[in-house]
Amino acid sequence: MDKIIIEGGVPLKGAIEVSGAKNAALPILAATLLTNEKCIIKNVPVLRDVGTMLKILRSLGIKVQMTGNRVVVGPSQIKQNVAAYKLVSTMRASICVLGPLLAKQRQARVSMPGGCIIGQRPVDLHIKGLRALGAQIKIEHGYIVAKVKELRGSNIFLGGAYGSSVLATANVMMAAVMAKGRSLIENAACEPEIIDLANFLIKMGAKIQGQGTPIIEIEGVKKLGGATHSIIPDRIEAGTHVLAAAITGGDLVIKKAKIEHLSALIDKLTQAGVSVKANSGDIHVKRRSSNLKPVDITTLPYPGFPTDMQAQMMALVTVTDGISVLTEKIFPDRFMHVSELNRMGAEIFLEGASAIVKGGKRLSGAPVMASDLRASAALILAGLVAKGKTEISRIYHLDRGYEQIEEKLIKVGARIKRVKE
Repeated sequence: MDKIIIEGGVPLKGAIEVSGAKNAALPILAATLLTNEKCIIKNVPVLRDVGTMLKILRSLGIKVQMTGNRVVVGPSQIKQNVAAYKLVSTMRASICVLGPLLAKQRQARVSMPGGCIIGQRPVDLHIKGLRALGAQIKIEHGYIVAKVKELRGSNIFLGGAYGSSVLATANVMMAAVMAKGRSLIENAACEPEIIDLANFLIKMGAKIQGQGTPIIEIEGVKKLGGATHSIIPDRIEAGTHVLAAAITGGDLVIKKAKIEHLSALIDKLTQAGVSVKANSGDIHVKRRSSNLKPVDITTLPYPGFPTDMQAQMMALVTVTDGISVLTEKIFPDRFMHVSELNRMGAEIFLEGASAIVKGGKRLSGAPVMASDLRASAALILAGLVAKGKTEISRIYHLDRGYEQIEEKLIKVGARIKRVKE
């Protein structure tokens, strides 16, 4: 098993290029199940989760080849309808094959999904949406077992206890594009990854309107064809690098990022005293002063502050003078990184779904353990600014969502390396 070692205290300077979005690539790869024709997906990040999705497609009988950041799927036909526990249990986004299998094959058997341990992540909205389209669904021996004679368009409300669901919206949308008649998805997720999926489906021949808004309208079609598509930049990776510049007092250009996808983060960083500007399609990040100001943050569905940036933002406010409060409205239990940041000298106290951070102290390097993907990134950010050596173990989480993160950071001056434990 690998671990990451960081010698902190170096302001990062230079340019970092952002990879394709993991959370867009995974449902788009699943959507290729909707056609027997060849699909070419470009700008696909080389990540463990992407590898898992490709294995799932192959297990279903689909021809898949990945060369660099380019994936060619098909032409081929689905040979079986079972997405097995061994693969699906390692990655929550695997559930995205449920909607396409149901639409194309009229039946599916998909293991209950796994992934990072960040609190309850129910699949009730997936099931609710697909049942509204006419599917019969039951949970049996750890599998979601679904079948339908014919999917029929319907009005579907996807409101959950913590707002809209990105994966449920994706799953229902992929099923509805081949349902008979018109579907209306209300309280749909508005994330850029949903827009990217919709744009890919439209290239395949789907009829979709309203993507990026809470109401998506779909007119079902009988058949979808192949398409070529390039994945959008990863906004969470981009945001993580933006924070790397802020926490180290550096001066970074984040290339191939979309600043319009980071509005909530940039708003808070501007309040804190960080300059974030668009420059010829890139993002230029620089601290305006040596002393940052505290900020209060509440995670919300897009375009609100993303839950996937909460841990990284917490790393920043640990070194910011004053008291900051971070409230988690998406996954109220997503605070496993708190104890590890406290090991490095942070002062963070939990009160229900909020973390109160008394910032301003210099962090010191320590042996810490990553609990999930974004917590891994937060510990790297903390290590970059901490005094001395930080050793981060269980970094296999990191490889699920950040492509070549050590190499990218080394190029801008970070003293970071990966070693075998």
